[in-house]
Amino acid sequence: MSTEKRIRDYPFDMEDISVSAQYARLREDEPMSRVRLPFGEPSWLATRYDDVKLVMTDPRFSRAIAQGLDQPRLRSQLVGDGIMGMDPPDHTRLRKLVGKAFTARRMEKMRAEVRGLASRIVDDMVAGGQSADIVEDFARLLPVTVICDLLGVPFEDRHVFRRWTEGVTNDETAKADVLFEIGGELDDYMAGLVAQRRKEPTDDLLGALVYARDNGDKLDDTELIALAGAGLLTGGVETVASALPSFVYTLLTRPELLKRLREEPELLPTAVEELLRYVPINTSAMFARYALEDVWFRDTLVRTGDPVLPALHAANRDPEVFDDPETIDLARAHNPHVTFGHGPHHCIGAQLARMELQESLRELLIRLPDLRLADPPESIQWKFGVIVRGPAELRVTW
Repeated sequence: MSTEKRIRDYPFDMEDISVSAQYARLREDEPMSRVRLPFGEPSWLATRYDDVKLVMTDPRFSRAIAQGLDQPRLRSQLVGDGIMGMDPPDHTRLRKLVGKAFTARRMEKMRAEVRGLASRIVDDMVAGGQSADIVEDFARLLPVTVICDLLGVPFEDRHVFRRWTEGVTNDETAKADVLFEIGGELDDYMAGLVAQRRKEPTDDLLGALVYARDNGDKLDDTELIALAGAGLLTGGVETVASALPSFVYTLLTRPELLKRLREEPELLPTAVEELLRYVPINTSAMFARYALEDVWFRDTLVRTGDPVLPALHAANRDPEVFDDPETIDLARAHNPHVTFGHGPHHCIGAQLARMELQESLRELLIRLPDLRLADPPESIQWKFGVIVRGPAELRVTW
């Protein structure tokens, strides 16, 4: 029974971007365990791949009822989760409308632009000398520029967007009121952009969202502001901004992988998928689903009203699904990782993130054949925010 389970403090030990061995122990011995995050009520933690997928897809689990509850979280404040706080049919309606604007075709058309942007950023890095910080000089700059281009944000306002993206996800907002200030500023700004698009249609993503229709249905202003603002900023900027330095670190500290990728650049798509599987991007499991009825997981009963956290890190290392999961295989053929989620809440910006990571790594590896860390690996400081993790700084030289 749930009351008989030991409750562990969570997240588990975090020193860098490694996945805690505690996940593997739990996946084997106690796949549905009890944990307590810094804030909110205790929760179940699902660590097996099949259980994680079930929690994210089964209609017996709800995100919508989590809204307003003392749900498990890293941040002190309870904030609205936007589209991540919805269940079908409301969620289905929004996904369908957003999908009409956020198409794979639109994303793929951007590939040449993203490659050109990555190339210009490398040009600026080289022009600045023999070293640079991948975090500040590349990883934060590229995705915020891409998202601002997609939304049609004026160039002179991009530094403000960058401040907002960092504020929404970093750990400084975990115990402060900064989050509400940032959220208010972002909502007001996006409301102004939406009003402009209604008066003067544009062909950018925000313009497409404003005029997306499905049998007469459309997004209202509140939905547009939430989707285009915090939703795209968090998913479209901070994920890539944290993942890219972590991927670069992983490759530069494993010379055999770096050598193979330089010799076989055609492996980049599968290499990015493998890095997405292997390298944890999120600080911890998040977005608890609440059981709408009693659900059995083998010999463990999750009772009605209990929250369950799906541990994506653990699922991505499940030996029942991935051959030799503790090894990075840049040519891994079968790789159904759940880094971008699964089911109804699968990240709608996943294709954009993949493309940005592919083109960024391509430019860095091709343009800088002698790329290497400027500091010893053990000296690198890691940040663990309320959503993402990664190096606070990653100085490289060439």
